[in-house]
Amino acid sequence: MKLIKYLLLAFIFLIVLLAVRVKYNLRDRHPDFDVDIYLNNTGQIGSISVGFAKMPITPEITDTWNDLNGNARYEPDKGDFYNDVNGNNKFDPIWIGGFHNSRPAQGVNDDLWARVMVIDDGETKIAIVSIDAVGFIYDDAVDIRKEVKKNIGCDYTIISSTHVHQAPDLIGIWGPSYFKSGVDKKYMQYVKKQTIAAIATAVKSLTPAKLRIGQDLKGAIPFVVDSRDPQELDPGIRIIQAVDRNSEETLGSLISWSNHPETLWSKNLLISSDFPHYFRASIENGVFNNDTTLAEGIGGISVFINGAVGGLMTTNPSHPIADPFNGTMLDGATFEKTQAQGQQLGLLALKAIRSKDVVEISNSKIALRAKTITIPLDNKNFLLGFILGVIDHGTVGWLNVKTEIASIQIGPISIITIPGEIYPEIINGGVVSPLGQDYNIDPVEIPPLRSMMKGDYKFVFGLANDEIGYIIPKSEWDEVPPYLYNHHKSPYGEINSLGPEAGPIIHMSLSKILEDQ
Repeated sequence: MKLIKYLLLAFIFLIVLLAVRVKYNLRDRHPDFDVDIYLNNTGQIGSISVGFAKMPITPEITDTWNDLNGNARYEPDKGDFYNDVNGNNKFDPIWIGGFHNSRPAQGVNDDLWARVMVIDDGETKIAIVSIDAVGFIYDDAVDIRKEVKKNIGCDYTIISSTHVHQAPDLIGIWGPSYFKSGVDKKYMQYVKKQTIAAIATAVKSLTPAKLRIGQDLKGAIPFVVDSRDPQELDPGIRIIQAVDRNSEETLGSLISWSNHPETLWSKNLLISSDFPHYFRASIENGVFNNDTTLAEGIGGISVFINGAVGGLMTTNPSHPIADPFNGTMLDGATFEKTQAQGQQLGLLALKAIRSKDVVEISNSKIALRAKTITIPLDNKNFLLGFILGVIDHGTVGWLNVKTEIASIQIGPISIITIPGEIYPEIINGGVVSPLGQDYNIDPVEIPPLRSMMKGDYKFVFGLANDEIGYIIPKSEWDEVPPYLYNHHKSPYGEINSLGPEAGPIIHMSLSKILEDQ
């Protein structure tokens, strides 16, 4: 009897420990951080100052490994082995985020960066940050933003990830297994430290400036594919060039386009920022090859912000890209093709910023509306990841995810921030209610968000201050047969989404704050 009693007590103790652990993992990481900001500079229109900076966030690759069967998965049970470079008798991997688990990096092709643009109108100061990462979740972004608010003095900070699939896992789901996080805590702290340093440097470099704004809304269509019906792209390239008001030298630029940086695809084992690396380099330094120059660069520091990439917007190995110098069509998943893609995008952006249609401003006010929102956590796989601590993202209430949206107006520039990968039809229009839908409803994410934005230059910052996954129109949600468009299986997006309410909630919330401005 005593043995049974002790076993029962032990069982109860384990249950209590498990419950405490689950509650701890699901806790709100930042209960003191709820945003409801309305900054509408009603005073005299101020003169604009701008600062740029960049800091490397490239990981150190300590141990390499041997991929015997070439599947880009570390499988020691199948003969794969690591090279113990530091001699500590254990494998010290850097897990690459995106595509699949167990993909440790073999080396570095090009550096990763935290790049920053700070805009100040004399009353309001906003930092726009872009991190070369597959995603950066809300709780980690808040860690940085609290520090910036306290010690650097920015009124608002946006931390967006480029969504590159060739950088270390900063979310957790691409580790050695489904049940073990891929986040290296030391590397995460390094990213946060470097990002804060970049913001501080950009603030210190604030210079009276004028903004030149250009766009090409259709030229980049050949460089992206919508892999899910209905076929709706967000192909526009938008660029802001900041020029020193006195010297006319370029301080930096911000460029935005919507596409997954995964041109190198799933077998690549070298750390890289994918096509954004070549895109930014083209803007800064120009597009040239030996003695041939197709376009001169504008100089400064270029910041790339991704947009509406849901759907999913991609450049897969079967989609060719033309070499800008000789017209050769490049396919597969190669660095040569990735470079060609970045250069082609660079040519379009450089042409746009040199167009006669460019608008120039030097005096403007900054209007900002930002708000915390909550979305139900309906995805059971995400919930398990939260419970196990694989995804270090807290919840509030009864399994709701806290996240954030914002709208910014600077003269003719309108910006909205999206905490994940939103489908282009929610942004530009084209939401449908096709046969086979799980929810027999008419489109609810209407009118399209861009139609409610006031400026002539309408930027969408995706994966901004969070990465909650795909944001899908509810009328297009499809997990159970019959599947949309007579497809034989469920589309991809639903397995990486919080749930069907994410689209309606984000659309409704952004609609309200756009009405406030």
